[in-house]
Amino acid sequence: MTSAPLSDPLARAGAVLTIDLGAVVANWTQLRDRVAPAECAAVVKANAYGLGVERVVPALAAAGCRTFVVAQFEEALAVRAVAPADARVLSLGGLPAGTAPDFTAHRILPVLNHLGDIAAWQTHARAEGTALPAVVHIDTGMNRLGLGPDELDTLVGDLSRLEGVDVRVWMTHLACADEDSVMNSQQLGRFRSAIGRLPAAEASFANSSGIFHGTAFHFDLVRPGCALYGVNPTPAAENPMRGTIRLDARLLQVRNVDSPMTVGYGATHRVAARGKIATIAVGYADGYLRSLSGRGHVFVNGVAAPVVGRVSMDLVTVDVSHLPDAAVTPGGLVELIGPNRPVDTVASEGGTIGYEILTSLGARYHRVYRDPPPPEVA
Repeated sequence: MTSAPLSDPLARAGAVLTIDLGAVVANWTQLRDRVAPAECAAVVKANAYGLGVERVVPALAAAGCRTFVVAQFEEALAVRAVAPADARVLSLGGLPAGTAPDFTAHRILPVLNHLGDIAAWQTHARAEGTALPAVVHIDTGMNRLGLGPDELDTLVGDLSRLEGVDVRVWMTHLACADEDSVMNSQQLGRFRSAIGRLPAAEASFANSSGIFHGTAFHFDLVRPGCALYGVNPTPAAENPMRGTIRLDARLLQVRNVDSPMTVGYGATHRVAARGKIATIAVGYADGYLRSLSGRGHVFVNGVAAPVVGRVSMDLVTVDVSHLPDAAVTPGGLVELIGPNRPVDTVASEGGTIGYEILTSLGARYHRVYRDPPPPEVA
């Protein structure tokens, strides 16, 4: 039996996610230039914050990025598969027991977070008969991963623990970088003190927001993540980064309503007067958060329309009573995230942060990638 040909995937898509790789590259380039002569890495964990490692990493590599940072080993493998051979891939999640040979086999740099990690890497280096490169994380106040003060003192008191460990980078992580917090300067002082007691290597401190605290925070290597993808790294000021995504969902149906009708699960929205409700093809299964129920807004033909009723698994209902009938015809696309609805605005309405909006982007979207422009020829 022969299968019938399918229609255009864009035509049958419930929602379309457009990813502007040129904007991602432009954001990285802006940060690279800001921190020079320090190196600018790219944090591409969580599938490049939901945008797709397989497309984001090659685009950034073509622009000159040579250090990529992820959270877990499996993510590192995915990056290694599409990154240039000379790129560094750092895995923040430490050295799970028995995995040291995997790191060396795939040229992935483990971030060693405690003395047990260091000891395991040293043992592996001895078995290999050569010093092996790694990154060592020093905790300066986050109290999650990294050598705490006692472990740091132990290491400084016995540097033989580092024999066979070729420390390429000492790193730490800011806890309050997106705030004007005294903790930022406290962590800076602790980090300077720590690396002053240790053998010379590169130092890495600043994340996206940390970059904007000035050159004292840059050291040798900065690690921007959210800023690459358009989230505002300076929440108290205008966003200096370019938006990187646009999410449009299909308008499925428009119906006339009037009091005392209700809309959606739980009858949480009660219609007060004659009007129109539009149903669009997106829901929390696609990462459009349920917390946007009764709080979010979309743009229909350039006009804001409020989300009413509960966001369900596959559908959202919006009040389009103020729009002419011709503006809300089934089959059209409605802007959920984009020029009129920046990711940080959507996050604020949903009671969360832009990171969660991006990393929740669903798998059902029809994805369209816009490639960066070709590099200028000198």
